[in-house]
Amino acid sequence: MDQQEQNYHKLKDLAVNLGFRLFGVADVTQLKSEFLFSPEVIQDLRYGIALGFPLQSQVLAEIKEYPTLLYFNHYRQVNNFLDQSALKLAATIQEQGYKAMPIPASQVIDWQNQRGHLSHKKIAAAAGLGWIGRNNLLVTPQYGAQVRLVTILTDLPLAIDAVTVDSCGTCRACIAVCPAKAIKETPQDFDHQACFVQLKEFQRKKYVPQYICGICVKACKGSVKESKKSVNGSK
Repeated sequence: MDQQEQNYHKLKDLAVNLGFRLFGVADVTQLKSEFLFSPEVIQDLRYGIALGFPLQSQVLAEIKEYPTLLYFNHYRQVNNFLDQSALKLAATIQEQGYKAMPIPASQVIDWQNQRGHLSHKKIAAAAGLGWIGRNNLLVTPQYGAQVRLVTILTDLPLAIDAVTVDSCGTCRACIAVCPAKAIKETPQDFDHQACFVQLKEFQRKKYVPQYICGICVKACKGSVKESKKSVNGSK
């Protein structure tokens, strides 16, 4: 086992011990042009560590035609767990003499286009955790789209995961339930503007105090059989 693989497995073990259910590593060199950072800050950070934690199905079950306050609180708590745990993992990397930059799980920079500092889902897909589905979200074999993500950028040499070769196939559950009709046949055709208008309407009606929905997330489920494998990561 070479040094990159050793680093990978040590870090994965630490991530599992912190409570993460999904772990993968991607080379983000080709994605950096999409990041909203100063180029000099990230120029040495070749690796993207994708980390995930599932949403609770019973919380999602309460969502019918609009997001609920229970889902809003759960969403925030999962994001908080991701951010706090990623911070601990990044600190461990830094203590080894390498650079590590944890990126907030849900910090939106551009609401109109629904963009953060970087795309957690694209890095997660490149790290083999799943694929971008019709709902324009990361879809995992284990949990479907019912998962939240966080990313750490680092220069710690790591083994790279293979991309998952899979797709939504014939499933169109998200298209059927989307109240904004924003979901189309391909993720490239996803209507960001229609989605954002719907999020604003949910907030205007005071269902939740933040721009969240959860309806298509609830509809996109993974395989229970696959979920047993999730703590083992992609390797």
